[in-house]
Amino acid sequence: MLQQLSNRLQKTLKYLRGEGKITEKNMTEALRMMRMAFLEADVNYRVVKDFEKRIKEKALHREVLESLTAAQQVIKIIREELTSILGKESQELKFTSPPPSVFMLVGLQGSGKTTTCGKLARWVLNSQKKPLMVSFDLKRPAAQDQLKMITQQLNIPFYEFSKKQLGSPRKALQDVVEYSKKKGFDPCIVDTAGRLHVDEELMKELRMTKDVLNPSEVMYVGDAMTGQDAVKSAQLFEEKVGLTSVILTKLDGDARGGAALSVVSVLGKPIKFVGTGEKFDKFEAFHPERMASRILGMGDMLSLIEKAEQKADMKETEELARNLRKQEFNLQDFKKQLGQFKKMGSLSQFMSMLPQGGPFKNLNKVNIDDKKVFHYEAIINSMTIKERINPKIINGRRRLRIARGSGRPVFEVNQLLKQYFEMKKMMKKSNFQKLISSFPSSH
Repeated sequence: MLQQLSNRLQKTLKYLRGEGKITEKNMTEALRMMRMAFLEADVNYRVVKDFEKRIKEKALHREVLESLTAAQQVIKIIREELTSILGKESQELKFTSPPPSVFMLVGLQGSGKTTTCGKLARWVLNSQKKPLMVSFDLKRPAAQDQLKMITQQLNIPFYEFSKKQLGSPRKALQDVVEYSKKKGFDPCIVDTAGRLHVDEELMKELRMTKDVLNPSEVMYVGDAMTGQDAVKSAQLFEEKVGLTSVILTKLDGDARGGAALSVVSVLGKPIKFVGTGEKFDKFEAFHPERMASRILGMGDMLSLIEKAEQKADMKETEELARNLRKQEFNLQDFKKQLGQFKKMGSLSQFMSMLPQGGPFKNLNKVNIDDKKVFHYEAIINSMTIKERINPKIINGRRRLRIARGSGRPVFEVNQLLKQYFEMKKMMKKSNFQKLISSFPSSH
């Protein structure tokens, strides 16, 4: 997620930390590095110029330059300004009173809008709400079928229009609102028409839909991987229809970050959610300050703990914490932890939420490919209990036997052991023990 941008900005911070004193000369170099990082990440040029100007004004202030911790203060300024670009603080969904609230999702075809409707419905369902899903597209009535399939997978109610109803579109939309009131649904999540490009016919239909439904949220769904194209499309939807917020999809595949770092400043609307994978649970509320910290390699411990609360087996987590305190982290624990990480998402996503400094500065050495997790589990299953508890006894002969038993090559057995010893070294650090201990003992 935004890996290319993150790597470049972390190099800039490393450069600043290495400077004994902040001067106009090395600050100019740091700003040049940041400017190149942003432009290569396809961030809007005006956003980059404004960011650079604000950093320069604050970082070259006399009080900062004469401070004993000038580098740390400059890094703090960079983090604050990056948070500001991303929207300053997280924004909650707007619900109306009396219900039902209507959330209208708009966007181009192929942006993941219909799948996002399902993700949003699942998210509000977990927040003790009672969502109703609706698909309204006058040009493609069959669009209802796709959303209907999603609702069946999620076991969420779906309102289906008849051909007769679609002949009177305004009346059809009014029927949805009345039905929601009568049945006690809240919110009503409406998937609207999408095209491969913006045209006046589409905008006319969306304006009519908005006029009748009077939604509390008009959410633009944009594909983060399209960068500035997503931002330009969002601007057109804002001008022609009017938006309240943004949902960015496919952020897990966006190495550059152009859309995420441009859309709030250019559009003036907050990002409320991001899609981080294909499955319906790969959907997160957007927190600007947490994303800024993650991009700068400072970690995102709050999101990590929240994921653990939702996904992790707390009994196993408590057992791991006890073993860590006793310095007894073995391969059985390692196998359990791999299983926990799988529940919480990809291992790479988990690692990205940990700070890239301090006790985690060698984190990049623990490079576990998500696809290899199943192979590693098979290898550990082929070991004896004695070998799992004390991996140091695993010599060449034992490695060959384990490889044959698991159906994996010997080099993978060697890789697993190397990863285990690296992770054991990292997990002995006090900060990781604090992290494990901070997970609640029950849901």
